[in-house]
Amino acid sequence: MPDILFEKEGQRFSYRVAGICIHNGNVLLQKPANDEGYAFPGGQVAFGETHAQTLEREFQEEIGAEISVGPLRWVAEIFFPWAGKRCQQICLYYTVHIQSPHTPTDGTFYTREEQAGGRDFQIAFHWIPIARLSQLTVYPADAVPLLHKLNDGVQHFVYREE
Repeated sequence: MPDILFEKEGQRFSYRVAGICIHNGNVLLQKPANDEGYAFPGGQVAFGETHAQTLEREFQEEIGAEISVGPLRWVAEIFFPWAGKRCQQICLYYTVHIQSPHTPTDGTFYTREEQAGGRDFQIAFHWIPIARLSQLTVYPADAVPLLHKLNDGVQHFVYREE
């Protein structure tokens, strides 16, 4: 199934879900080799997929992990440049729990990913202590303070990087 990702008049729209995965006080973040910022793992929703199916597929493809998907925590409207175009993204963030005993739950590990347009790049996954996140560039920036309110119900935010 194709991703819910389209262009119109030189602009992009992206429909994405991401997983907030916390284990032993560390949060799992991804960082492409060509970027200074960290992001929550996830991916584009494909037509016909539920959010849980997307997260299960993405975690399996990217790190070989089986997960269970918990409740919706954040609803984000994100505006950012992407490959020379303006992008508007709706991203829904869910808590996730790794079920696979063989998946690393600390340190850093690497995978490769193909992005829209066929570009292949290395991506690093890092287990980072939550207390250290304020020292790093984390996308979206509003996510760091929201982690401290994770159990306060669904939070909505708008993030602009234009």
